[in-house]
Amino acid sequence: MNKTVTIPRPDDWHLHLRDGAMLKAVLPETARDFARAIIMPNLVPPVVTAAQARAYHDRILAALAPGSRFAPLMTLYLTEETDPDDVAAAAASGLVHAVKLYPAGATTNSASGVSDFDNVRAVLERMAEIGLPLCVHGEVTDHDIDIFDREAVFIDRVLDPIRRATPGLRVVMEHITTANGVDYVQSSTRDLGATITTHHLIINRNHILVGGIKPHYYCLPVAKREEHRRALRAAASSGDPRFFLGTDSAPHTDPNKESACGCAGCFTATNTMPLLAHVFEEENALDRLAAFASRNGPAFYRLPVNQDTLTLTRADTPTDFPPRIDSADGPVTVFDPGFPVYWRVS
Repeated sequence: MNKTVTIPRPDDWHLHLRDGAMLKAVLPETARDFARAIIMPNLVPPVVTAAQARAYHDRILAALAPGSRFAPLMTLYLTEETDPDDVAAAAASGLVHAVKLYPAGATTNSASGVSDFDNVRAVLERMAEIGLPLCVHGEVTDHDIDIFDREAVFIDRVLDPIRRATPGLRVVMEHITTANGVDYVQSSTRDLGATITTHHLIINRNHILVGGIKPHYYCLPVAKREEHRRALRAAASSGDPRFFLGTDSAPHTDPNKESACGCAGCFTATNTMPLLAHVFEEENALDRLAAFASRNGPAFYRLPVNQDTLTLTRADTPTDFPPRIDSADGPVTVFDPGFPVYWRVS
């Protein structure tokens, strides 16, 4: 028997759209189901000033289909040269909704990130004053730290000291991947939230490595042990307002993924909502899907919940998702969960 679930139209609180031909190819995949998205600024060169954010915002709007009401929510890329006054002006204008912290070298296009956190203290203090969220890629990049431990070490060595030194700073731990991350968020009473991706609810590190390397499951932060995946699922489906959806959908062309040094990222924009319905059904929590995908994020970002709705239907036959989408830069593989999904957007 078919089931239907209707929720306020969801938002994506962590999205990569890239630029140019790739932007034009992947933007419709998000705009079809989502009302808004926090847009990552790690272009080449990165989006570090309000003027650059405005120009990127305009390119996104120009790439939308006529009549689309999708709203890109812009961010600035934090560098050790970021001007606190420019950040404050961008936030006051309504253009910029967060600043993104990449530890230098942590992930794709993060070479311009922060190495010495003392050099960004003035920016963080101004952000705390005006209530502008800091979105963090929560991994250390020390070569002596195992890649599977980098999130836990970041919490202890970097994030907790930053928060203690900057009272009132509102922080989003993006794409948490560990029970450590879940526990840290749950231990905080204010000013801290976390996004969880679609793919980290579905895969663990075995999916990447067992039976041969699966490059389209490789992402950063890398998927962890099964115990961590279970902790993420419990947090996402709990209804706790501190956890909300950020897909981290990250398009790379197949040649750039399937190479001797493949790029990190899973492209989930196309099928995230059916996959989430599948996960939440497995967790007996379909009644809490709206909290995770539609309500908790706007509450943290102090924005209204979307008034229009999205309906998901459970059919008797599996949904056929396209295996890839085409761009002028090359094909982009759509995330394959590895099992049949019976949910679809109606």
